Amino acid sequence: MLLGLTLLGTCGLAQAGNLETSGDVLHLLLPAAALGTTLVYEDGHEGTWQFSKAAVSSRLVVEGLKYAIDKQRPDASGDDSFPSGHAADSFMAASFIQQRYGWQYGLPAYIGAAYVGYTRVASDQHYLEDVLAGAAIGTLAGWYFTQPYKGINLTPIAGNGTYGLYVSGRF
Repeated sequence: MLLGLTLLGTCGLAQAGNLETSGDVLHLLLPAAALGTTLVYEDGHEGTWQFSKAAVSSRLVVEGLKYAIDKQRPDASGDDSFPSGHAADSFMAASFIQQRYGWQYGLPAYIGAAYVGYTRVASDQHYLEDVLAGAAIGTLAGWYFTQPYKGINLTPIAGNGTYGLYVSGRF
């Protein structure tokens, strides 16, 4: 519910013609929705702790790479283009939501995160490879630190000609 309202709230900004602002707002709302859900919906602090570890590790990797690589932005506004922090934060939140609560909530979160990445390229703040690297960093952090909340978690598997579905849960 909170995620749906988050996504709807940014649609008005995008239609108003300010693409970059809509991406900036969604970049803040996705992690806020993920963290807020752990505080309101869950008993205990396990989800909050998992979210915090994913968020901090993702941001540390992003900032370390920005400092080390020193890549110029497409609009020449700075030398911190690689990787995209907006994409990393958004995809970390989306992967956290998917891993913790399932695909029914994760899919809209991933769509929102992809939109954030799109706005970063379309507004000339990043190159595509910057956004893809940020998305990979955020997604990996979310996957690594997040365990399913309750019930069963379904994860698609694909590789080396093998396709399937990994089912895990707490009983």
